[in-house]
Amino acid sequence: MKTRLERDPLGTKRVAASAYYGIQTSRAIENFPISGMTLPSDMVRAYALIKKAAATANARVGWLPRRKAQAMTRACNELLRGKFADQFVVDVYQAGAGTSFNMNVNEVIANRANELLGARRGTYRFVHPNDHVNMAQSTNDTFPTAMRLACLMKLPALLEAMRELETAFRRKARQFARVVKAGRTHLQDAVPVSLGQECGAYAVAIANAQDHLRQSAKALAELNLGGTAAGTGLNAHPRYRRLAIQLLRRWTGFSLTEAFDLMERMQSLADFAHLSGALRDYSLELIRIANDLRLMSSGPSTGLAEIALPSVQPGSSIMPGKVNPVIAEMVDMVGFQVIGHDATVALAVQAGQLELNVMMPVVAFNVLEAMHLLTTTSRVFARRCVAGITVNPSQCRRYAERSLALVTALAPRIGYGAAAKIAKQSLLSGKPIHELVVDQGLLSPREAKRLLDPTRLAQVTR
Repeated sequence: MKTRLERDPLGTKRVAASAYYGIQTSRAIENFPISGMTLPSDMVRAYALIKKAAATANARVGWLPRRKAQAMTRACNELLRGKFADQFVVDVYQAGAGTSFNMNVNEVIANRANELLGARRGTYRFVHPNDHVNMAQSTNDTFPTAMRLACLMKLPALLEAMRELETAFRRKARQFARVVKAGRTHLQDAVPVSLGQECGAYAVAIANAQDHLRQSAKALAELNLGGTAAGTGLNAHPRYRRLAIQLLRRWTGFSLTEAFDLMERMQSLADFAHLSGALRDYSLELIRIANDLRLMSSGPSTGLAEIALPSVQPGSSIMPGKVNPVIAEMVDMVGFQVIGHDATVALAVQAGQLELNVMMPVVAFNVLEAMHLLTTTSRVFARRCVAGITVNPSQCRRYAERSLALVTALAPRIGYGAAAKIAKQSLLSGKPIHELVVDQGLLSPREAKRLLDPTRLAQVTR
């Protein structure tokens, strides 16, 4: 492999001649051969926007020659189009605060800018990674800004996927509006409900989760860019911060603002804890809903068998004809993983010390990965499971009519104690409740039929 010689404050080192990254990235490759995973491409895009804004702002205040700024801007635009994606090689588990990743970006942009200006990679003849690409910046303000932008860029796709899942349940709510079934609380008989009501409630839970996510994401628009190393703005032009954020606001369309207190934004990652918590809460709802569908579809001969989930693959390598609720099972596993991501974020957020929380890379990875997982999972859940749910209306009706909780409707007429006695007699004898109340002269056949009608009790409009 052909190499080139580069120098940094620690000395000299050979770097692959074809690489757009440089010596500091090479050191990070050697230092952190940990997981083989790199930060998501969203972070590269966010950083490219920041470096582009920084170059433009520094040129406008007269600190950066326009020719250099233009070359850097062109390099950033190429990154935004997805070029050089294979050059971002630093492991997720890297130097604290993300310094290695920041330098990886700086070196790629610098080498590409030098190339555009006619210099060879690694010479840094015209554009230097630290002096020019990192001008008026620190990892400590650029990395959290990139985290915020990356999450904001990823949020619309997640919300769209959640809306798709919400819509799928709303369609089922309308489709199953008149399918009456036994309600269950404590996994025991409860008063009748409709399957449509259950699906409608799932839709509302998903809609609420969307609102929670939107609210938790609002604070991400407050940026500490320009705070440099410790939130004081050292080495940045007084107008740099305002100009850079104005550019980012224009290019992204996000309502980005300058943080009220730059130091607080550098010390605290609480905004990411809030976002991660909203992702966790959505996961908890998904797990609950998926498990309900698994219960209702259990069987088909020895379970509830009230609904059937789409058959998307054979369920067993040994039992012919077996079909499992595999999509719902996948949803559970993703939910568990997202909860694990949130636990990691929580530990990282509390680990901040004095002027900086150095655990930012692991926070960025876990939050963005959770958002990605929930986006794809919500879509698959909607399309390959919820949309294809079918119902066994006779089974649902049979359970509703045999539910001991029907006696609840009798309590206002015959009293709680007498109603409980009827329930016990029904359980022991196997006779339906409406037969017992008629046989004992408590209600006429007509009254029993009306009072104990599951459809009426579920408040379903015929």
